[in-house]
Amino acid sequence: MSHRPTFRYYTATTLDGFLADDQDNLDWLLSQPIDEQGAMNYTDFIGGIGALVMGATTYEWVVEHELAQGNPWPYDIPCLVFTHRDLTPAAPTVSIVAGEVTDHLDRITALAGDKAVWVVGGGGLAAQFAQAGLLDEVTVSIAPVTLGSGRPLFPQPFDLELVEVAQNRAFVCARYRVVGPRT
Repeated sequence: MSHRPTFRYYTATTLDGFLADDQDNLDWLLSQPIDEQGAMNYTDFIGGIGALVMGATTYEWVVEHELAQGNPWPYDIPCLVFTHRDLTPAAPTVSIVAGEVTDHLDRITALAGDKAVWVVGGGGLAAQFAQAGLLDEVTVSIAPVTLGSGRPLFPQPFDLELVEVAQNRAFVCARYRVVGPRT
């Protein structure tokens, strides 16, 4: 196996640590002002990504909110969707896989090439990568809103080290190094 790529969990969260509300709604995120060229922006981030990994709920959200609206699959790089569900790939770049994240490390590494891997989400999948020692960074854009409940940002106890912090309009953006499981 060649050199392992960097695995980056890049996402947005509410101030109280939720990725989506109880109905997987992201209205809280889509209503916040952000500078597309500002600190820790998506364009700069995606330029360093060679492959994506995502869970089934995230995948189904993208299919429902992008493809069902007549938009094409939004990623032109390889994407592995981790699930035990019977899902259909939405594009030629999408592969549906099952099993442990470590079962697919060689394939992910090959797909990423000399770039990083984006752990798109959700939080459960990011935690699986972290538990396997495969999550290197967590970058979150924290919105000035609370939900009270919903899909957690990261449902496992882990220690992180703050590496960088910035503001992008309404968001506090923070990048962390994953230290390891909280003991």
